[in-house]
Amino acid sequence: MFNPSHFHPMMVHFPVAILTIGFLTDLVSLFFRKEQCLSKMGYWLEIIGMITAIFAFGTGYFFTSPMEGEAGLMREKHEFYATLTLITIILATLFRILINYQNKQNTNLKYVSIALFFMAFVFVSITGFLGGSLVIEYMIGL
Repeated sequence: MFNPSHFHPMMVHFPVAILTIGFLTDLVSLFFRKEQCLSKMGYWLEIIGMITAIFAFGTGYFFTSPMEGEAGLMREKHEFYATLTLITIILATLFRILINYQNKQNTNLKYVSIALFFMAFVFVSITGFLGGSLVIEYMIGL
């Protein structure tokens, strides 16, 4: 029978990969300003990354079991950074949608947007590392 606790491990890889590639695409687009394709690609990857982050957070919140001891402390850190990731990527994406809607993507606001996206990238990297530590060090889900 299918175990619903598998939803979270299946979903978490999407925001990690999509937000990483999206941020790197946006970073590269700063060096190739004439090429609009990279910036648009980063924009859409940011939106898709936000959606997948919402699903990953939801599956972790609703479909994982509680833990005790050192694993519980590690899970609390993982949840904390997952929450920071979610808040940051939602704010970054909404800010980017706003500046695109107002047609201000070629102003200094783009750097604020990329800075927010960078924060989300850092937080999702830390969250992924802590989640991997839960699996490897504490044999969670194995």
